[in-house]
Amino acid sequence: MSGVDLLDTVALTVDRPEHGLLTGLVGTVVETLAQGVFEVELCDDQGRPYASMVVPGAQLITLRFSPARTA
Repeated sequence: MSGVDLLDTVALTVDRPEHGLLTGLVGTVVETLAQGVFEVELCDDQGRPYASMVVPGAQLITLRFSPARTA
């Protein structure tokens, strides 16, 4: 997936059972490790981190909080 940038809010699009994580969990991109590979930190609803992991961009969707601008 392209279009993932540093500090983007993202969600997992696949389960990561090796980490006990399910599709849909929300995190923040905290580092770009290589083209299309990111370190994502997942936090609870109080902002406490509970996981940090390397995720390929193909397993992420960027969440948006406002509509795209039109020309």
